[in-house]
Amino acid sequence: MTLHETYIKRCLQIAKNGLGSTRPNPMVGSVIVHDNKIIGEGFTSPYGGNHAEVNAINSVLNKDLLKEATIYVTLEPCSHFGKTPPCSDLIIQHKIPNIVIGCVDDNEKVAGKGIKKLMGAGCTVTVGILENECKEHHKRFFTFHNKKRPYIILKWAETSDGFIAPETKNEQKPVWITNTYSRQLVHKWRAEEQAILVGTNTIIEDNPSLTTRDWAGKNPIRIVIDKDEELSKKLHVFNKDSEIIIISKNNIDFTKPKGKQITYILFENDINSVIIEGGAKTLQTFIDENLWDEARIFTRQNTFKNGVKAPSFKGKLISETSILTDTLKIYKND
Repeated sequence: MTLHETYIKRCLQIAKNGLGSTRPNPMVGSVIVHDNKIIGEGFTSPYGGNHAEVNAINSVLNKDLLKEATIYVTLEPCSHFGKTPPCSDLIIQHKIPNIVIGCVDDNEKVAGKGIKKLMGAGCTVTVGILENECKEHHKRFFTFHNKKRPYIILKWAETSDGFIAPETKNEQKPVWITNTYSRQLVHKWRAEEQAILVGTNTIIEDNPSLTTRDWAGKNPIRIVIDKDEELSKKLHVFNKDSEIIIISKNNIDFTKPKGKQITYILFENDINSVIIEGGAKTLQTFIDENLWDEARIFTRQNTFKNGVKAPSFKGKLISETSILTDTLKIYKND
């Protein structure tokens, strides 16, 4: 591993501290190096706060060293005014001579303009260090801007005989397939994504809260499909724990493919990632329209013998993990 790769790897490590809080901004990491020593680090603050490069520069105690330093960053420094001034201007202002970038920001507001501005000021700019890793890290941001939709994660739990729910049940609450550790992991995932989406039947059958109650983190925006807006407002999803967006016949045409229409609504609401937790019909809708990026599937060695069948899909298995009694498989849409 080269020195440039070592420092970009460190940028990726600290960038993850922003997961779940920077949205819709990307979670960028930045490291400043002088004489082969890290003298400053920073990652993107919660939305509306400083970008990673600003936090890294602010963390340097002796600002005179910046004139002989190299700043590393996972994503091209911005060149436009948003809620904060351009990071490329701040780098130029401090006369940092060398900039090493993981990957280019192809958001049309930046798209090489930051690199061009830095080079125009006489900086030496190196681009494409651990590029694939940086693109994977920024997958939510890139999907949102390139595909004009959120990054979509499908999640469900199924029995070893392929069912996600029993045929009948006696109470309006979930029938748990997974163990408590897997359920806590799901709440962690909810804190990492901007929104969570479920269909009408899941709300009626399970009355879920769709919160992060088993993990310290912000509750996701709740997206609920309710065609005729007839769900009782006494259900848990309508409480004040989180924002809610209703998908009904008032904002989409249910006689046409629903997934694309729903993703357009989420895009218009600046939602750059969503985890879809059910039910089977809703999950299959997004699979059939090829509107998914990851599938995270828990399996437990128990059986229902009959009930609601798990969705059918094809994807590339990228990891398999045991969580006590459960097996978690994660797939990518190939």
